[in-house]
Amino acid sequence: MSAIHINNQNFKNEVLHSDKPVLLDFWAPWCGPCRMVLPIVEEIAKERQDIKVGKINVDEEPELAAQFGVMSIPTLVVIKDGKIVNQAIGARPKSAILAML
Repeated sequence: MSAIHINNQNFKNEVLHSDKPVLLDFWAPWCGPCRMVLPIVEEIAKERQDIKVGKINVDEEPELAAQFGVMSIPTLVVIKDGKIVNQAIGARPKSAILAML
C-alpha cells in the first residue's frame, strides 16, 4: 500500500481512529530534505502492512501542522491509539525511521 494523503477531512478516521500505528510525514514540495525522505517513506508504506503511512503537505494543511507544532520539515510523527509516541525532525535514514516504529 502506498502512503495516504492526509488532510483535515480524513485525519480523524485515518489517524486518530486507526487500528494500526500511523507514521506521519509532514513535508512540502519545495523542501529538499523532504524529497530525500519521500522515497523512503513510500518504501516503508509498501513493505509494512502492519502500519499506516500518511503524508501531510504543510502548505495545504497548515492547521494540522500547527496542531502538531511542526516548525521544521520534514517532521516524522508516530501515532498509536491516537497519541504521539515518537517524533523526529529532519531527514533520517530508513533504519532510523523504522526504529521510531
